[in-house]
Parts: sequence; C-alpha cells; structure tokens
Amino acid sequence: MSNEVQAAQDELVEEFQFFDNWMDRYQYLIDLGRRLPEFPESERIDTNKIKGCQSQVWFVAEAHDGRLDFRAISDAAIVSGLIALLLRIYSGRRPEDILDTPPNFVKALELEQHLSPTRSNGLSSMLNAIRAFAAEALQAA
Repeated sequence: MSNEVQAAQDELVEEFQFFDNWMDRYQYLIDLGRRLPEFPESERIDTNKIKGCQSQVWFVAEAHDGRLDFRAISDAAIVSGLIALLLRIYSGRRPEDILDTPPNFVKALELEQHLSPTRSNGLSSMLNAIRAFAAEALQAA
C-alpha cells in the first residue's frame, strides 16, 4: 500500500513549482489559510493551543477508524497557510504513515529559508504536535 502522507507531500511540492517566486508562494499560502474550515470559538481554548508558536495556533486531533483528523486555525495569515499545508498532508491519514514519513516537504519547499525563525519554530512545533498525536493514537490502538 502506498503511503498517502508521502503522496500528499509530493503533490504539494509539485504544486509549489508553478510559482516563480516567493511573493507568489506567500500569497498562495495566505489564500490557502483563508480557506481553512471554520474553527469553533468553543475550541479556541488553552488546552488546544500549540506551544512554541509566536502567533496563536489552536489545534485539535481526533481519531476515527484508524485515521487521524486534524482541525486547526491561527490568528496569523501565513501561519494559517502553513496549517492548511499540514492539514492537507496529515489529516485523514493513518498514524503509522504520519510517523513513518519524514516531513521532506519542508526542505523541498525551502520553507526554512523563506520563513522567519519564529515561523519556522512554529512550523516545527505544529509538526511535533501532529507526530505526538499520531504516536498517542498508535499506543491507544
């Protein structure tokens, strides 16, 4: 069985190659962030906050039928765009695929070079949270 997480990363990297420069990529990220599904106020609580992000990020994970569904939102436009990328890659996937697949898209998209250090740290924090949820789900299974 092919790994859906890797396939989603490959697709994303391919998509970003359509943009000639980083201004266009930033705009695309912001647009993706604007299209995130509504995140209920009732879930914007401290226990759902991701630590290590400069902007506020609320993140919720739920397991259904051996797969993890993620919902998240940020109060910052670019960070919401990064969330949209992460949800596209990881939401609806099996925990073992999440854990077995390194986040190569970060390097392939050159995100670390083009994000501020605080946003890079925030991205790492979100990736760590996703991996922690996946590890927890595997242990519970």
